[in-house]
Amino acid sequence: MMHKPLHRIDLNLLVIFQILLQERSVTLTAKWLSISPSAVSKALAKLRIWFDDPLFVRSPQGLIPTPLTLSIEESLSDFINIGNHIASKQNSETPKGVHFSLILESPLHQVLLNQFPLEILNYYPQSMVQIRNWEYNSLSSIIDGDADIAFLGREYYSGSKEALHLLPEVIDCEELFRDTPLVYVRKDHPLLNEPWNLETFLHYSHISTEYDKRAHWALDDILAEHGRLRNIAITYTSFEQTLFTISQPNHELITCLPGYCVHYISRVLPNLVTLPIPLPHSVSEQLDISFILLWHKRHAYNSKVLWLRETIKNSVNQFMQKNTH
Repeated sequence: MMHKPLHRIDLNLLVIFQILLQERSVTLTAKWLSISPSAVSKALAKLRIWFDDPLFVRSPQGLIPTPLTLSIEESLSDFINIGNHIASKQNSETPKGVHFSLILESPLHQVLLNQFPLEILNYYPQSMVQIRNWEYNSLSSIIDGDADIAFLGREYYSGSKEALHLLPEVIDCEELFRDTPLVYVRKDHPLLNEPWNLETFLHYSHISTEYDKRAHWALDDILAEHGRLRNIAITYTSFEQTLFTISQPNHELITCLPGYCVHYISRVLPNLVTLPIPLPHSVSEQLDISFILLWHKRHAYNSKVLWLRETIKNSVNQFMQKNTH
């Protein structure tokens, strides 16, 4: 086939081509690019002529890439990412009026990133910052382009539905620190006068915090493997709600939450104390939580997302250095 010079093709077609590869759907591509499905279909028709190949075949599961499309997928992604990186360098001044959509686990960001929203406003003048807690549909928001970045915990336990290896291929992530969950109780709780072992731990009723619409987590899966279970009496949707209830007098409820919450209770609920989850180390280490930054691969060279990543990492590193004894 005769060589076709690059200047003969509209580079916007290649951007549409890349999003089609990611989304496998004309409709989703149109939504992501904020253009009509008809415009995407016309672009695909032009690309088919240019490459002299169907590029995608329709199926009930969406668009299926042809062998030619698959052969150029990685090179196309690199080309677009480099182009975005170069384009971002053209601005000599920080843009104003930028919109930020962030998904930050609570109270994680209050503890580790308490100045973060103000840092955004200082660096990006007149910007608008939206911060949401992680929910069951948050991953879809990252994939659909409705959120820039997320900062949250994912379980290490190999059987977990939240394990890192189960993240979609279009998602990139970076671990910032590892956390060990703890048991949280009132300072005057009766269990503090008893031997601290698994029997005591399971004797008392628990408050659980939903995560992705699940009240059970790796701890419950591991206990179930040994024929044991917790009595979960109350379920909340946020760590703050759980900790507030645990701090109230005249009850015997306990809870298990990420270890970083000790910094939250020291400020807000000082009548709470922590205990280790009473399991052998070889078992309890499976309960560790990886706290990660998570973003879509399309933003690998996006200047705004790069700034967010570096700013969050720096804040977390400073916090860890300050609070490591």
